[in-house]
Amino acid sequence: MKAVKIMEGGGVVAYPTETFYGLGADIGNPQALEKIYTIKGRNFSKPISIIIGSREDLARFAKEITPAAEILMDRFWPGGITLLFKASPEVPRKLTAKTGKIGIRLSSNPVATLLAQNLSGAITATSANRSGQKECVSVEEVIDCIGETVDAVIDGGRTPGGAGSTIVDTTVDPPVIIREGIIPSSAIYNRDFQHTR
Repeated sequence: MKAVKIMEGGGVVAYPTETFYGLGADIGNPQALEKIYTIKGRNFSKPISIIIGSREDLARFAKEITPAAEILMDRFWPGGITLLFKASPEVPRKLTAKTGKIGIRLSSNPVATLLAQNLSGAITATSANRSGQKECVSVEEVIDCIGETVDAVIDGGRTPGGAGSTIVDTTVDPPVIIREGIIPSSAIYNRDFQHTR
């Protein structure tokens, strides 16, 4: 798979997800991570989440998996919810922005999942756009926005767009929604969890 070879060599690839196009890189390559931040024009104080290849990969990157996290994964994975976990030592500190937490998602997009499966179980999952600009839902938009800075763009057709993944912090009890996205808070705060913001 050409895109995997590019990422293995330290390159950055734009790929489709269930929300927008994302920027994929090898999370174990410091130079590739720096390139992601440069492409986005983002400072290192902001964390970057990851997409994993399978639920079995989670234990490598999350130090602790709470019962609440298990409930949310059972209900919404694969899909548009990013869960915050305490990061394992395998997660580069640059991705966590020194918070000790890492956002992890199991995507419902087969391209995103396949890339992660073929690249040591995880790829970066930040949106394929410059910080502060509109997220991209097509290859054309990606090329217009950041085409000259990425090493490849995978054409997965038009993505749904609308909103990004919902981000939920599962390191606290009850879990707290950090960002409401394509999965509404009403679907999360039901009989299983106390409503807390």
